[in-house]
Amino acid sequence: MASGMGTNNCLSYSSKAGYFSLSHNGKATPVYVDTTDFAGVKRTVNDFCSDIGRVTGATPKRIKNNPAIPAYVVLVGTIGKSRMIDLLIRNGKIDVSTISGKWESYIIQTIKNPFGKTGSALIIAGSDKRGTIYGMYDLSAQMGVSPWHWWADVPPRKHASLFVKPGKFIQGPPSVKYRGIFINDEWPTLSGWVTEKYGTTKLSLNPPVPKGYANYNSLFYSRVFELLLRLRANYLWPAMWGNAFNEDDPENPRLADEYGIVMGTSHQEPMMRAQKEWDRRYSAKLGSWNYAKDPDTLVNFWRSGIRRNKNYENIVTLGLRGADDTEMAPGGPEANRAMLEQIVERQRTILKEEVNPNLNQIPQLWCLYKEVLDYYDAGMRVPDDVTLLWAEDNWGNVRRLPTADERRRSGGSGVYYHFDYHGSPRSYEWINSTQLSKVWDQMTLSKQYGADRIWIVNVGHLRGYELPMEYFMDLAYNTNQSNLSNTREYTRLWAQKTFGPQYATDIAAILAGYTRINSRRKPESIEVSTYSLVNYHEAESVVAEYKHLHAKSEAIYARLSPSMRDAFYHIVLFPVRACAQVNELYLAAAKNKLYASQGRASANDYATETRRLFAADSLLMHHYNHIYANGRWNHFMDQVHIGYTSWNPPRVNSLNALTLTENRVPAVASMGVAIEGSEEVWPSAGSDAVLPDIDAFNRQTRYLDIFNKGSVPFEYRIETDQPWIVVSAPRGKIEKEARIGISVNWHLAPKGKSENRITVHGPDGRVSVKVRLHNPTEVTRNNLRGFVESNGYVSIEAEHFTSQSNYADSKWTKIVDYGHTLSGMRATAPAHAQKNIAAKDAPCLRYRIYLFGTGRITVQARFGAIMNFMPHRAISYAVSVDDEVPQKITLVPEGYKVYNENPDWAKVVTDNARTGTSTHTILRPRYHTLTLRMIDPGPVLQKILVSFQDPGYSYLWPPESFWR
Repeated sequence: MASGMGTNNCLSYSSKAGYFSLSHNGKATPVYVDTTDFAGVKRTVNDFCSDIGRVTGATPKRIKNNPAIPAYVVLVGTIGKSRMIDLLIRNGKIDVSTISGKWESYIIQTIKNPFGKTGSALIIAGSDKRGTIYGMYDLSAQMGVSPWHWWADVPPRKHASLFVKPGKFIQGPPSVKYRGIFINDEWPTLSGWVTEKYGTTKLSLNPPVPKGYANYNSLFYSRVFELLLRLRANYLWPAMWGNAFNEDDPENPRLADEYGIVMGTSHQEPMMRAQKEWDRRYSAKLGSWNYAKDPDTLVNFWRSGIRRNKNYENIVTLGLRGADDTEMAPGGPEANRAMLEQIVERQRTILKEEVNPNLNQIPQLWCLYKEVLDYYDAGMRVPDDVTLLWAEDNWGNVRRLPTADERRRSGGSGVYYHFDYHGSPRSYEWINSTQLSKVWDQMTLSKQYGADRIWIVNVGHLRGYELPMEYFMDLAYNTNQSNLSNTREYTRLWAQKTFGPQYATDIAAILAGYTRINSRRKPESIEVSTYSLVNYHEAESVVAEYKHLHAKSEAIYARLSPSMRDAFYHIVLFPVRACAQVNELYLAAAKNKLYASQGRASANDYATETRRLFAADSLLMHHYNHIYANGRWNHFMDQVHIGYTSWNPPRVNSLNALTLTENRVPAVASMGVAIEGSEEVWPSAGSDAVLPDIDAFNRQTRYLDIFNKGSVPFEYRIETDQPWIVVSAPRGKIEKEARIGISVNWHLAPKGKSENRITVHGPDGRVSVKVRLHNPTEVTRNNLRGFVESNGYVSIEAEHFTSQSNYADSKWTKIVDYGHTLSGMRATAPAHAQKNIAAKDAPCLRYRIYLFGTGRITVQARFGAIMNFMPHRAISYAVSVDDEVPQKITLVPEGYKVYNENPDWAKVVTDNARTGTSTHTILRPRYHTLTLRMIDPGPVLQKILVSFQDPGYSYLWPPESFWR
């Protein structure tokens, strides 16, 4: 919503009968707020008036407790805190029964003659402080003021007039009670920027604050608080790597409460105390906190933190982990459970003594992060009034959701999610790599299972995550809002309201496109071997896809108004250009490695190209930091992103992780031939050169590379043994290399299967290459009804099923733009659903495929990187061919553990996919029906690969087969 999307749009830029004028003909209607209202409401009125001025050029006058309220006025207030709003309620002028007593709700309504005289009023009334604030920011968003007007330099859209439509517009309560962000992994980018913008901390002895750290002060946080409220968020875990929110600037907690932001501390920092507060006091003498060694010191430390913050709105983190995101102590639950239970008991005693004897009135959470979930699985429990904050696996995959019994707990449940992560198997902190479709999948699943008390997301250094942050908060505010499930349409609307309607569709395609590529494999995890150089043009296709997005971005940037370019550069053009360049760098390095092994003279060129692209990356980061926006956002591109060899970022970007090879090139002409589908080189290879099949359905153009191993150019010629074999360049001169296309003239091609040859003649011999044709008569392009085998396999995108069967509320649901290539089909069922293994009424997807071969086939099904989110339950599906008994395939076994040393988990999250495999026997060439059945809810099917033989490595699997 906070975008103005998903609310009932009540704003108009032209007037009709009954419309209320906010601003017209250079005159803005005054805004009244009672002096008795919340300080945060009164502060937001200033923003609201400024927003009207930003859009129309006319800033409203603000009225406070003026007995002579004008006939036409905007009345802003909170029920029970605003005398004017309460008066209108008593006089029957407004009815607030739909929001009264509800959490963070509001109405926007126009009324006639508010005080019994001529005139009209626009009412913005909230059920509570944040409800009123959200009402104002909702109108600001609708009038064209982006939540990112400061943080991303998004200019407001100018309009001469603003009018509010007649009627009553109601919002709230939100789907999720507490919705917030965690500023984390903030060094070096955000901390570098904060240091330049706000300086460093000043030495203080009481409280102890060392000098020289980034000064995350109230000036910084006021910008964060405003952003959160404009996004209709309400909760914050502050930056904590080198800082202490409450002590670095004592104004921080007071200002948060004034704005209306609920404060908390991270999963590793209990009782409103930052780890740095301990380190500054005790680390030199006592080391890291350790309850077994220093229980009384820790208890007193916690008590003083609660006492300091007790008058503010907080959610108190309970429990204890070790310093710097480590486990509390060696030995796990068996050795430490009793101590952790005692810790929680003592912490709650402090809360009872210092804040409120009724602990139900104090929001508390226990974050089941990493090894802490093991304590819960081992049987440890906290009182029902404590919220269980389930943490995903740091890679966007929910590890655990509440059972039916857990959903009945008074404290409820929530989810801690990540858009950024510093840790195993490899950190991803540089640039946005989050697909909205996956956020929708995991967070609506969380809502369905009752994890809706708290949603908090790690946003790293904040900037660069504009779109996923806003989507996350919109989803949290109204999970059932219709356009949130269609992330493609959501992105288009977001682009439209951010950059205007002219290029919104293209911008949305660029945003969805680059995050799809980045989510396949995070930029930090790309290696020279990630994408195939020899199969399906894969590596080059990925780079071409990125170059296309880059070219579209550059074209739009050139046409945008100058005022819009900084925002567009940051949100769209820069990430696309930067990621395109990184992908191109790894392609060049991959070609250097392969071509050097093949003896190509061009291998040296790709070593040079890799270094050039590395230098270009450095220049681009410099441009972002120092030239774009006149250096306003310096340091935000300090994050290292090239050269990883482990989870931990290298000290600087480097090519040390890549072994670039430069061959000695002899002063002769020497021909080599490489073909599609193989890394071998002819004539030296010991096997026959055989191109992948060319078939009448896909009508592929295969290729062979003719290359020079020496430095003297040579001439080649290619002979064919059939007139219908088409060679793109049958003769020519090779200096370094040339890619030659091999295709078929289908007007002349014979029916059936045939094996033919082309011969490449060069200076030092010839190479014979087999060309295999498949032009069947039993099924043709025109009469095909389904998918068809080619080269021994069938590749299927999940959404292209032939038929679908649902059962009651259980079904396969399409998720647009999900996963590696096209979309996903999610196994969706009610939270109480039982397994449907092989039942005749199990929801299923059927795919009609024509297979020419017989014998054993392998069926691989690629799913999203799901975890077993329900206890004592595996994640499985069933698969069958024709009328055979369905096979149960387990994707995630019961008891599957997420931990850094689990190689399966590391591969799954790095690949962002899980694969299930089954084998079947085909007795006759004909049409067959492949059926996938739901067993457990949650898996998202992306792609299916049916194969008689190994189709060759490709990260994305073969492109989809021909189908009708």
